[in-house]
Amino acid sequence: MSEQGKGSASASSAAPTPGSDTYKGWLFKWTNYLKGYQRRWFVLSNGLLSYYRTQAEMAHTCRGTINLATAHIDTEDACNIVLSSGGRTYHLKASTEVERQRWVTALELAKAKAIRMMNDQSDDSGDEEPRSQSDRSEIQGTLKILVSKLDDLSTCNDLIAKHGAALQRSLSELEGLKVPVEGGEKIKAVNERATLFRITSNAMINACRDFLDLAETHSRRWQRALQYEREQRTHLEETIEQLAKQHNSLERAWREAPTLASTTPTATTTNKGGSERLRKEEASDEDEDTEYFDAMEDSPAFITVTATESTQHRRSQSNLSGASGGQPNDWNQVDHMSSSCNDVSGKELQPRRQRRTRVPDKPNYSLNLWSIMKNCIGKELSKIPMPVNFNEPLSMLQRLTEDLEYHELLDKAARCDSSLEQMCLVSAFSVSSYSTTVHRTAKPFNPLLGETYELDRLEEFGYRSLCEQVSHHPPAAAHHVISQRGWTLWQEITIASKFRGKYLSIMPLGAIHLHFHSSGNHYVWRKVTSTVHNIIVGKLWIDQSGDIEILNNRTKETCQLKFSPYSYFSRDVPRKVTGVVSDSGGQAHYILSGTWDDKIESAKIVQSSRGSSGSEGKQKTVYQTLSPKLLWKKYPLPENAENMYYFSALALTLNEQEEGVGLTDSRLRPDQKLMEEGRWDEANSEKQRLEEKQRAVRRRREAEATDALDDECDYDSGKEYEGYQPLWFHQRRDSVTGETNFVYRGGYWEAKETQDWSMCTDIF
Repeated sequence: MSEQGKGSASASSAAPTPGSDTYKGWLFKWTNYLKGYQRRWFVLSNGLLSYYRTQAEMAHTCRGTINLATAHIDTEDACNIVLSSGGRTYHLKASTEVERQRWVTALELAKAKAIRMMNDQSDDSGDEEPRSQSDRSEIQGTLKILVSKLDDLSTCNDLIAKHGAALQRSLSELEGLKVPVEGGEKIKAVNERATLFRITSNAMINACRDFLDLAETHSRRWQRALQYEREQRTHLEETIEQLAKQHNSLERAWREAPTLASTTPTATTTNKGGSERLRKEEASDEDEDTEYFDAMEDSPAFITVTATESTQHRRSQSNLSGASGGQPNDWNQVDHMSSSCNDVSGKELQPRRQRRTRVPDKPNYSLNLWSIMKNCIGKELSKIPMPVNFNEPLSMLQRLTEDLEYHELLDKAARCDSSLEQMCLVSAFSVSSYSTTVHRTAKPFNPLLGETYELDRLEEFGYRSLCEQVSHHPPAAAHHVISQRGWTLWQEITIASKFRGKYLSIMPLGAIHLHFHSSGNHYVWRKVTSTVHNIIVGKLWIDQSGDIEILNNRTKETCQLKFSPYSYFSRDVPRKVTGVVSDSGGQAHYILSGTWDDKIESAKIVQSSRGSSGSEGKQKTVYQTLSPKLLWKKYPLPENAENMYYFSALALTLNEQEEGVGLTDSRLRPDQKLMEEGRWDEANSEKQRLEEKQRAVRRRREAEATDALDDECDYDSGKEYEGYQPLWFHQRRDSVTGETNFVYRGGYWEAKETQDWSMCTDIF
């Protein structure tokens, strides 16, 4: 690593103290192995840390921005700072430890403030709809009406004072006249009442005057705050638009430039991986305009050694694909797994129903992405009205059903006598659900409340699946699968997603349960975070990152899976997954490895020992294993898949019309069918109609809830208003996780048998 300009001051003398709204200064930023640390001008403002090559660039070119609300701040040594967020990592260095501490303090304060602002914004978000010109006009009109009402109140104030004084004078004059004694007493009583009225009116006038002063003060404050927010929004839009234009120009320049790889001299080294990386860096015209992802900080905590002849011993950082020294054997061959796992029941040999193998090709419609996405920064994705141009003709319920594409792994697991071998297959199944996402960058349709989707494969594969949208805000779907081959799977998934300007984070919340009938083994796990990169410009790509812990609640055996995020500097294969299967005592028995878009292998551990310390100083465990065996491999995509939304063979059949499905089934959703047929303009109109219909139903339901609450207060009937209740699922407390989830209540397949759908509401 080279460090340039290390003696330069890291902060400007004009920079405000930490804790102010803006903090600026010079820091050294790690760029790449060729150029090392480079001096950059950093600006911390409004929870965003941006950097530029020079101070002059602040007016026109931002080199990168990181949102502190979702960032992790760490310090490596006396002068280093590490910021990571959404798969992006900045390695920064200050010139002194004191300056480093100033920056850390400023970053921590800005992060806390950004988190508070984000929470306040999410609490007040409600049913956010895009602000149109008419909305802004309505707000301006409302403000004008309020101003006029304040003027009327001020006028009434003056009139009350004027007429009150005149009334008092008239009564005083009347009291001075010569009248009978009885009349004088009445006049005196009226005068006393007028005096009380004057005192009360003066009190009201003083209160109104105080309110008027307070309203004017707050009005000016609100106007300043509103103006500030408008300026910040405008500045952010201009910055991101400028960044998008720069990316476009860079892409055009790159496409027009001649190939550099053939003319660039490469470094002479015996390390093939290192030479390839140097060639890539030298040929890439890199200088801060290209974004690089730093190496993964958490390296594997173990090393595997294949137990073959000594001349064939190979070590890898948990990369077992090549550890066997040959092609991995197929799972069904004789291997270290018990033969019971490989028994094939007669039902699997039954002929399958012929299903469709293609859908109409995706039309080539152009769309101005920036005009739509610039209004979506920081908002919940499920609350953003999107045209179908960003969708694929499947709903989120159907995407959830796609988890069953490799159901045969569970069929094999149900026949396993060993719970550890069963755990390996369950782990492979949990990874296989991500294989369909590698090219699927389009957004599925948000299901309507009460929408369902059934997948009846009882005759072909022995299972039946049912999904229902049980909540709209937050969006939540319940899923239940029952198989005649010895297993039941259920889950409730809530999708939390945020658009952050350059990438989209999708965080599935909720546990997945899997129960095997014969053994009673009950497995529970959760999904990892998915990130969609290059939202504004460039080619969209998806990455999966995070950890999965699969727990067998009966035996307390576990599998720890790690999805490694993509790293430019890593020597590992992209989309890598590693895992360790351990018994209840923590002793490891199997090593899992592979990629979530291709295959997963298993290697049985025959011996383990403590090895030497790694690069981070941590002592690693060395596992001696048998040759890895193939657990799961992805099916090849159908022919012409790139023109059919990259659908898998199962996905192509999900929208195929079937007789007897429920009236709320996703196959019957009109906008989705129109999109699949290539009639996108009609699909957009139909989508708007359905969304407006759903809003009307929600408003009516909210009005009924309000009326019921009023009636309860008036009559004290003791009856509580029951909000929306799903048709096929109900909430129950899970005895394993302790969480309250929606589980299948039954009745759907019986209703299908009798074709009695009278209980279904008209949602389409």
